[in-house]
Amino acid sequence: MTSTGIRLHAPAPGWAVAADVVVVGSGVAGLTAALRCEAAGLRTVVVTKARLDDGSTRWAQGGVAAALGEGDSPEQHLDDTLVAGAGLCDAEAVRILVTEGPDAVRRLIATGAHFDESTEGGLALTREGGHHRRRIAHAGGDATGAEISRALVEAVRTRGIRTVENALVLDLLTDADGRTAGVTLHVMGEGQHDGVGAVHAPAVVLATGGMGQVFSATTNPAVSTGDGVALALRAGAEVSDLEFVQFHPTVLFLGPDAEGQQPLVSEAVRGEGAHLVDADGVRFMLGQHELAELAPRDVVAKGITRRMQEQGTEHVYLDARHFGADMWERRFPTILAACRAHGIDPVTEPIPVAPAAHHASGGVRTDDHGRTTVPGLYACGEAACTGVHGANRLASNSLLEGLVYAERIAADIAAGHTAGTLHARVPAPLPHSYHPEHPLLPPEARLTIQRIMTDGAGILRSADSLTRAADLLDGLHTEAREALHENGKTSEPGVDTWEATNLLCVARVLVAAAARREETRGCHWREDHADRDDTTWRRHIVVRLNPDRTLAVHTTDTPEFPPTVHGAQPTHRPQEQ
Repeated sequence: MTSTGIRLHAPAPGWAVAADVVVVGSGVAGLTAALRCEAAGLRTVVVTKARLDDGSTRWAQGGVAAALGEGDSPEQHLDDTLVAGAGLCDAEAVRILVTEGPDAVRRLIATGAHFDESTEGGLALTREGGHHRRRIAHAGGDATGAEISRALVEAVRTRGIRTVENALVLDLLTDADGRTAGVTLHVMGEGQHDGVGAVHAPAVVLATGGMGQVFSATTNPAVSTGDGVALALRAGAEVSDLEFVQFHPTVLFLGPDAEGQQPLVSEAVRGEGAHLVDADGVRFMLGQHELAELAPRDVVAKGITRRMQEQGTEHVYLDARHFGADMWERRFPTILAACRAHGIDPVTEPIPVAPAAHHASGGVRTDDHGRTTVPGLYACGEAACTGVHGANRLASNSLLEGLVYAERIAADIAAGHTAGTLHARVPAPLPHSYHPEHPLLPPEARLTIQRIMTDGAGILRSADSLTRAADLLDGLHTEAREALHENGKTSEPGVDTWEATNLLCVARVLVAAAARREETRGCHWREDHADRDDTTWRRHIVVRLNPDRTLAVHTTDTPEFPPTVHGAQPTHRPQEQ
């Protein structure tokens, strides 16, 4: 793949640093990749949009899934993952996840992460939706992500890995042959550097997290604006499965007009025995699935949505009053505090909950070593599509995916370094000015995009709603372009305008993929195509951005990749049939 030639309008870089690898993102995937690259002797720079501990990882409540308990096995974990993925998981990618996962968790513990222990002294394991075994390791009751983030940040700082905080990544730098040569970024007024600069490196790892802010209500933090996926698209990389956005079934309902990040009520609450009930107190998930409230997330989210439609309500309830105060305070202190902060006491009353955007199962398409279709560009964590999640992520597999595939990326980059094929590349000259057909959106477009996506491409979709969303999204770009042509004015470069422009980019791709997939599968629910269609749609929708901003959309079941940064030919396994 070659660059589209589309770049964010930004000042020319005023400073630069050199490295062997630059990791963009500081969640479990990014920091794991950075630590492993540094251990291999690579000059590593971590770039993160806020503080090191400010990404999505620290918000993870439930835990990390791995076959660590007695009687459990990677095969059982694989089976549960394939079922949750609704026929679109890459079976070999999942096998890598579940077989390498237990040791990856042990290495995380060796790095300094402290998980809760049982009374017998081993790891305390719980269950979540879609799991037939207790295999979820957790920390601080319901503060697993915060503990993992703490341990990894401490390790990065102890080892002296160079970091650039408060920095929004802008675009990929490439050499004359289209191979990765680093990134441009904007530092937001703090630290050693300021303004737009560059990190020159022959390998770039995108670990930028999700794109939940493309919807009005999400569990994602404000920084989750799809920056990595948008950068990859502008660089010519392919993305896959972006239509599969998982809506978490149980998010604290704060009212119909609530926007932005909403408090999550972990699936582990249901794993410990909480019940979903409707406005009449009826356990409506009984009889809908053998696991009832612990069915895969797409099943539970759909069950909740149907019951709300039937009763004309805006939420249902999660009832865990039978836990008692002691269990709530010991096992779920974070959730308890969040509920009470909003005037709800789960010890004495049911919790109002409704689905909200939570996790992107798709992202930048990679092979089994995290390599994208752009030589030298890697992706891992929620920004990537490894093939592990298929059409619906199995609960608590995301932290494990971040660990396992970050380690595989570091090993691949280190192999190139050892072979002497990973060497600095001279970036091709940047254009002096941006293309007038690609102006930045104004900051207020962010709210407009969120409302368009929530209405047209949220948990319920149809051809009409998706067509309307696509037209409205295209209209935002047209308005910005016409304003530039008519009066020469465009939105000034800045974090707000860059984020809005990135959100528009990923929103257009998501809508295009959702419109193409004319079936209901996993967390993609088409009202006008209510059935799953394995004959036509047991395939992946792959999208790339053309230089004129149009989208090239095709389907595939056996992706192929070009050579990587150090000349090896990567592979990607065929999908399980």
